Amino acid sequence: MKTQAIALLLAGWLGAANAAPLFAGGIAIPGALGDFSGTAVNDGRVGFFSDLYYDPARNEWWALSDRGPGGGTIPYETRVERFTLDIDPLSGAISNFRVAKTVKFKRGGVAFNGIAPKPKSVLGQSHDPEGFVVAPGSGHFYVSDEYGPSVHEFDRKGVMLRAFQTPANMLPRDALGQRNFADDKGNVAGRRSNRGFEGLAITPDGKFVFAILQSAMLDEGGKDGAVSRIVKFDTVTGKAVAQYAYAMDSAGQGRGVSALVAFNDHQFLALERNNRGVGVDATLTPPVKRVYKIDLDGASDVSAITLSPTAAYKPVSKSLWLDMSADTIAALGGKVPEKIEGLAFGPKLQDGSTFLLAGTDNDYSVTQNDTGTQLDVYFNMADTDPDATAIHCPLEKTTGCVRADGTAIALPPGYALLPGVLYAYKVPAADMMGYVIREP
Repeated sequence: MKTQAIALLLAGWLGAANAAPLFAGGIAIPGALGDFSGTAVNDGRVGFFSDLYYDPARNEWWALSDRGPGGGTIPYETRVERFTLDIDPLSGAISNFRVAKTVKFKRGGVAFNGIAPKPKSVLGQSHDPEGFVVAPGSGHFYVSDEYGPSVHEFDRKGVMLRAFQTPANMLPRDALGQRNFADDKGNVAGRRSNRGFEGLAITPDGKFVFAILQSAMLDEGGKDGAVSRIVKFDTVTGKAVAQYAYAMDSAGQGRGVSALVAFNDHQFLALERNNRGVGVDATLTPPVKRVYKIDLDGASDVSAITLSPTAAYKPVSKSLWLDMSADTIAALGGKVPEKIEGLAFGPKLQDGSTFLLAGTDNDYSVTQNDTGTQLDVYFNMADTDPDATAIHCPLEKTTGCVRADGTAIALPPGYALLPGVLYAYKVPAADMMGYVIREP
């Protein structure tokens, strides 16, 4: 199918009616919050919500943190947090986020770590988890990772049981087929660095998990590509059984897919966002955060197809389901978070609607300067400047701080680490595509 034809199909899908779930507000969680490991930036500071999952069989909420602060340069044992949350059964309003348990991932008694692969050709224990679901029967964890890209199965203590078989066309490689998992230097094909399996969904019966690349592969447009891939894995064999083309919108500014949620084995929600909004090193406007309803029925299996502008295939169908681009709370001073990355259905509410939770990745409120030194980032949400200047301080210190341009400054009152944010929504029963919450 020609690129122009894809664009016309996408335009038609976008014109579909929006289901418009009701925004029920949200909460901001202090960026310095620690988990059961402690409070240190590299072992304890909660990275918040690279993904969210509600396990209705056990009435448990889970929050996945990614590879840690420092972009793969600071040691960080990857983990998932079980948390509790108060949900008003009538309004859907939320309060009282609390970490209840910290589970670290490990293989062969050795913890997985967020540090980038060394040597670059060997994945080893390097781990950048981005998607998380729970098997309805066993309660095992399935976790998608960007470095591979990979999907792993863990038991409930965080011990890896197996790795799924990643399709060969997605592995990062150079012109000679050599692997480089750490960055894109020399790579000509496969997933882009830090753009691997970002979203993960599981069918209600647990038979399949679906992983989606954050953006187009190097050999399918790279940073300018508009078409990503969804992989369908059989949870019994751990093998991929199909791949589907997903055409992203054209919002630009770092567009990509951040989350995937299953209604059934062919209908899903896909969360797309750009790199705009309040965040570490981000520009505030214009924020684009949208959830699309997608359907794999009728889409081509593109496992053996390179997604070039002249290739013939049919992408998954999609229609706008929820636009979160203007949703904000008072604690953010009217600003929209940059990285809305977690999305999960929760329990039924008293009026028959379904609770929906969205969450942000705050990058641990850490950035780095031109020399690679890692720094905490402080914000004042009350600042009305459209691109409010952040203040950078040495890790875990509030002295020796500088503005982003390097000007020394004492940290003023009102500045704090970037919070983690949770947004709550009520979804009418008619918009749930027949999805049934499995009550405990």
